[in-house]
Amino acid sequence: QVQLVESGGGLVQAGGSLRLSCAASGRSISSFAMGWFRQAPGKERELVVAISWKGGNTYYKDSVKGRFTISRDNAKNTVYLQMNSLKPEDTGVYLCAADFYGDPWGAADYWGQGTQVTVSS
Repeated sequence: QVQLVESGGGLVQAGGSLRLSCAASGRSISSFAMGWFRQAPGKERELVVAISWKGGNTYYKDSVKGRFTISRDNAKNTVYLQMNSLKPEDTGVYLCAADFYGDPWGAADYWGQGTQVTVSS
């Protein structure tokens, strides 16, 4: 079992930055691809970014390319999402997820509870 806890969300003005963290416990994330999903009101949950279990492959949704960066620190069992140049359409609940041996992503085996990100115009 892997428990995932997100932090770092909040309210920010358009153009601002936030850094989300996802701390894992229960098991090392070194065998897991890690991803960040976004759940916006009235919309389906969507994969925003992902990093493969080895860290060599990444996926970025087109709308966040050049603005968001995912990284992982297996020693700290933590994944990060640096979000720059935020836009109101980035608003939503951001959920961390783990995919066993994903490269870069298949399907989530574990989910966090999410952290709210709100970008004001």
